[in-house]
Amino acid sequence: MVNIEIEEGFRRACPGFRGVAISADIVNSEPDDALWCEIDSRVAAYREAYTVDSVKDIDAIRATRDAYRALGKDPSRYRPSAEALCRRVLRGMQLYRVSTVVDLVNLVSMETGYSIGGFDADKIVGDRLVLGVGRDGEPYEGIGRGPLNIASLPVYRDGAGGIGTPTSDNERTKIDLATSHLLLIVNSYGATSPDDAAEELEALLLKYASASNIDKVKFR
Repeated sequence: MVNIEIEEGFRRACPGFRGVAISADIVNSEPDDALWCEIDSRVAAYREAYTVDSVKDIDAIRATRDAYRALGKDPSRYRPSAEALCRRVLRGMQLYRVSTVVDLVNLVSMETGYSIGGFDADKIVGDRLVLGVGRDGEPYEGIGRGPLNIASLPVYRDGAGGIGTPTSDNERTKIDLATSHLLLIVNSYGATSPDDAAEELEALLLKYASASNIDKVKFR
């Protein structure tokens, strides 16, 4: 497990932040039919419970949007990934089919409202991550998005630069089919605890990704 540190500037702007990091050895695969049966069922239940208009009132999503504003970022222009997933399914579209691990992370993010960072641990440079605030002109390539302006966004940095924001993780450390060492980070910016989301991720990793050597660390 990498060490995670938090910069003081971030702490001042987001005093309620709490995180849970999960590391594991996993076997990733092409989208799993059994997992997708579960996803389809849970998406159907989600659509019964929420509307597009009510998404912004989900505690975890509202807290993340408030954190963006506190840092000086417009959450409607740079939507947190969890909110974007929620809006996607409530507009009648499927969650993205990428790979087993990415798909289960997206499911938990949608259901809980937490933006969850997902990284190939072998691609992380160094033995620590620092959670801080994006700077003007800082280079960053979002997954499937190209260059992303991360100024005033929360950002995890390794020894080579930014790897994760609540809007998009970085292409450099993304999870792919060859990933065997996983790092996930559940981010809570408000009063709600990320513990249940972390437990659900662990259960799904055990069930669908042959997870072993699981380690969980809380930080704030």
